[in-house]
Amino acid sequence: MEAHLRDLRYFTAVAEELSFTKAATERLYISQPALSKQIRQLENLLRVTLFNRDHQRVTLTAAGEALLPRAKQLLGLWDETWRQVAEAAAAKEATLTVGFQTRPGRGLMPRVTAELARLLPGWRLLFRQIAWRDSTAGLARGEVDVAVAWLPVPDSGDLAWRVVASEDRWVALPRDHRLAALEEVPFAELADEPFIALPASAGALRRFWLAVDERETPPRVATEAETAEETFEAVASGLGVVLLAAGNAAIYERDDLVFRPVTGLTPAELAVVWRADDDRRAIKVFVEAFFQCLCAGKP
Repeated sequence: MEAHLRDLRYFTAVAEELSFTKAATERLYISQPALSKQIRQLENLLRVTLFNRDHQRVTLTAAGEALLPRAKQLLGLWDETWRQVAEAAAAKEATLTVGFQTRPGRGLMPRVTAELARLLPGWRLLFRQIAWRDSTAGLARGEVDVAVAWLPVPDSGDLAWRVVASEDRWVALPRDHRLAALEEVPFAELADEPFIALPASAGALRRFWLAVDERETPPRVATEAETAEETFEAVASGLGVVLLAAGNAAIYERDDLVFRPVTGLTPAELAVVWRADDDRRAIKVFVEAFFQCLCAGKP
């Protein structure tokens, strides 16, 4: 059996953070037990101990110290290889893949597609929905070239973004909910409600849509959902409520739900996100086209 690049990425994250918990939640967006299991498998494969672990701290062993620079070198070589291959393929196919987790709506994509065709003749856009569990909206795994995503995204230095809109947070409720008759809902009225949450791997994004920073007590999580569609099905089934951006209320409107503005919360920010080291002109053109089209569509 051979070590995978994923194993080396996991090892490098722990080695740099010297914390399994921080590496799991802030760098890798997986559970801490899953990370510990992968590291143990790597140690078993190499037949060495890579970390000294105790209740106070994590440190590298001599074997870990020897592996770290080589792991970084291998990962850097692969990342550069992947970038060159992806750029060559994109240049030949003239295709830009755009990730999203909630439908962009707002009449944006036809306008952006037309604007991109004007600025980059011969290029085309492909759209790919990414599950909530990936807080980078497909960018970290190379599934997409650019993403339209709600902030926050991981602030590790690997991603760059431009905020294109700020929208109030609303709530989706079952039509027969006790608060459905209100024109707007104070967040204090929702604090004890069961919520539909993003997966734990979504990290800060999950906390934002649970409004953790505005709470005095931890949220009640009824269940988790992988996509926006799953989320609203859970709400319609009466499992809980969910916060969403104001503009998404019209996009996901349905007969068995009601959407109401929520007071007492900070707004949500929509951004175009890309890999920080991706300096292709097509990315810059898309970002600017998206921003201009969104501004042009505002009343």
